[in-house]
Amino acid sequence: MLAQKNQKGDKVSSPSVLTIDQENITLEEFENIFRKNNRETSISPAALDEYMELFINFKLKVMEARSLGMDTMQSFITELEGYRATLARPYLTDATLLDKLVQEAYEHTRNEIRASHILVKCDANASPADSLKAYNRALEIRNRLIKGEDFATVAKGKGGSDDPSAKDNGGDLGFFTAFDMVYPFENAAFETPVGALSMPIRTKYGFHIVKPTDSRPSRGEVHVAHIMIREKKEPSGPENAEKAIGEIYEKAKAGESFEDLTAKHSEDASSNKKGGELPWFGANKMVMEFEEVAFSLNNDGDISEPFMTNYGWHVVKRLGHRPVPTFKEAEKELKSKVSKDSRSELTRASFVNKLKKDYKYKYFAKNLSAVIAVADSSVYEGRIKTVPGENKTLFQMAGKKYPVSDFTAYLRSRTGVRSKYNPQEYVRTEAVRFAEGKLLDYEDERLESKYSAFRLLMNEYREGILLFELTDEKVWGKAVKDSVGLEAFYEQNKQKFLWPRRVDCSVYTCANADIAVAVRRMILEGKDKKAIATEVNQSSQLNLQIEEGVFAADDKEILTKLDWKKGISKNIDWNGQIFIVDIKEVLEPTVKRLSEAKGMIASEYQNHLEQEWIKELRAKHNIKIHKDVLYSIK
Repeated sequence: MLAQKNQKGDKVSSPSVLTIDQENITLEEFENIFRKNNRETSISPAALDEYMELFINFKLKVMEARSLGMDTMQSFITELEGYRATLARPYLTDATLLDKLVQEAYEHTRNEIRASHILVKCDANASPADSLKAYNRALEIRNRLIKGEDFATVAKGKGGSDDPSAKDNGGDLGFFTAFDMVYPFENAAFETPVGALSMPIRTKYGFHIVKPTDSRPSRGEVHVAHIMIREKKEPSGPENAEKAIGEIYEKAKAGESFEDLTAKHSEDASSNKKGGELPWFGANKMVMEFEEVAFSLNNDGDISEPFMTNYGWHVVKRLGHRPVPTFKEAEKELKSKVSKDSRSELTRASFVNKLKKDYKYKYFAKNLSAVIAVADSSVYEGRIKTVPGENKTLFQMAGKKYPVSDFTAYLRSRTGVRSKYNPQEYVRTEAVRFAEGKLLDYEDERLESKYSAFRLLMNEYREGILLFELTDEKVWGKAVKDSVGLEAFYEQNKQKFLWPRRVDCSVYTCANADIAVAVRRMILEGKDKKAIATEVNQSSQLNLQIEEGVFAADDKEILTKLDWKKGISKNIDWNGQIFIVDIKEVLEPTVKRLSEAKGMIASEYQNHLEQEWIKELRAKHNIKIHKDVLYSIK
């Protein structure tokens, strides 16, 4: 087999599974992508052959993009660098510490803490002097509380909390769990005993005095269905939402099917066709009023009394409840959250210390003294004098020495800096940051050679971006912009785009047969729909609903229950209600105009363009599949 080379030119051992012109694609690359996209498929020669054809189309498009120089465009380079920074993050962290923080986060998710706090604001970039002043003020407040002053009174009073909400809540934050607060605050709340006061805790907002006031086991997740009536009057909805939800509640309590009531009356379009069912949710996922009612239901099947949120009036039925998941079940999601949380700063610092040992890092602080001596406020604008000794070593790692001049060049490249440090401290801290940044950069540059999984993933992203850009140009964007081509395609294929048989009608949904009699009489008398609805719904907002428009059978199931003839239908008793359908016109199947089906036609045009493009690419290149290598995949 031909020896392969990766993007950096290093030899790799995987044999070729495919050759396009002179380019060899390795079995490792193909198998990696095949297994990702065929987890449930049994591996057979037929399955491998089928996927290989898709893989060839993919590779041909990527090669075309490269031949056009799209991989050298700055926009591509910038986008790929952004993805790489994200993908590299898990490789540039202390995995052992990360695991400990994940375990800690899990322990926190098993409980909910109620806490109050008093905030003394202090900017994250405040000077040491201003930070000390804020800290001392927080200590003074804590001492007042220790001496017995009431927490809420202090929080609300003059010189108390800088959190504006304290004026209303006295600092009470309610119940929360892991990831609901910034990490230092969360940790203080969970580590401080209930009733005790924490020492001042620094976050990006300032210094906090935290007082846990209660704790309880986490309530897990609940699964509910709901019926919602909006407070605002809808064109075809009830005028009095509170009255309507009360009537619905009484029907549900009397034993009428909750699912049927939802289908008939709920104005939550996202759930009314699913019996009102909502996704499982836990703490802080719904508005407070909804969440408290949902968790207050003790048994599956329990139905709440009507209550209001800012979305409208609700009735909730409990469908299920599950406790906090096991650590194994929650681990993947927790690890993702911890990696994006401020906790990640701890894992980064620990990882840097590990790299220092691995690469025999050594820092020479004394060689920076001449630079520190000449630093003044102009350093924030990138101006610093050249000093003797800039050729001395600032730090060394992996057998290479980095001179002070590398750091001063970095300082001169930075302008308009805002720092909490004086010029001398600024130089000291930036020098350490610069050196540690170089250490991380060195490790970052070696990720492809150290980790095959990272190398393959980066190649996927690289080719994926190229594929997207060129496909957008050749297919997606062209289908949108090429109005002449789209129109010609439509003319050649217009018989594929037909309206189904439809009716222009009004649908009257009546609560019972007596109401249907009254509604039919008023229709025959020629009363308008608004007048009919107003008169019939005087005693109940649920008596009558009216919809009008042009519908196909798939749009309105009731239309499948009657013959499509012009005029007023007979009464149809269905789904616990009586329907009357007034058909104005029956519309036979007709060709849709381009404007009426532009989305569907554009989609078909895209498929056509892609098929033609693939034919063109396959004709341009010599393609050879190494079947013996392909079938070696087990």
